[in-house]
Order: sequence, then C-alpha cells, then structure tokens
Amino acid sequence: MARHHEIGRKGEELAALWLAGRGFQILARNWRHGRYEVDIIARLGGTCHFIEVKTGRTHKYGYPEERVGRKKIRDLMKAGAAWLYRFPGQRRVQYDVLSITCMGEADMDYLLIEDIHL
Repeated sequence: MARHHEIGRKGEELAALWLAGRGFQILARNWRHGRYEVDIIARLGGTCHFIEVKTGRTHKYGYPEERVGRKKIRDLMKAGAAWLYRFPGQRRVQYDVLSITCMGEADMDYLLIEDIHL
C-alpha cells in the first residue's frame, strides 16, 4: 500500500477516536455512493455531520485542510445527499472538515472546521 494511503487510513482511525471522545456517535465510515465517498458520518446532538478527513505529517507543503477544494466539497455534499435519501429523517445536517497533522506519535494537531459551504 502506498504511504499516503497508510497515512490516510491512520488519520481516519484517529479522527473516529477523536470525534467519539468528544461525544460524536459514529454512524458510518468510508460510506460510498458510486464514485462519491464520505470519510465519517457522525451524529452529535440533533445534527448529522458529514466529515472529510485530511491528514498530513508536516506543514512543509501547507496544512492538510488546504487540500480540500471546491470539487471535494461538492462531492462530499453529493454523497451526503445520497445518504440522506437512503436514511431520511435527519433534521439538521452539517458538512465539516477534520484536519489532522501527525508530527509524531505524541504530537497530534486536530482542527475541526465546521459547517463548510461552497
């Protein structure tokens, strides 16, 4: 497996643990609809969160969240709409980006950017 895939998988695992530790209920991970994917679908209170996770090992080339462009957000929203069609009844929905920088096992930096829009 390519190194960037390993870092991505590790980041998604760390993200799920970090979110659960903050009271989020994880509903799905790596949920796919056609070519669209949501890394994590979670609920906190009455809000359903569709979360894109970006992980990096350094800030040398920028922050992980800077790699989430308009197309990725649009695709996240399309996947979220498909999930909502399949599992209706959500009253409030939010699209988020969780950025994780892993500079070492003990040095993790998390940034949750909530309620993103195009």
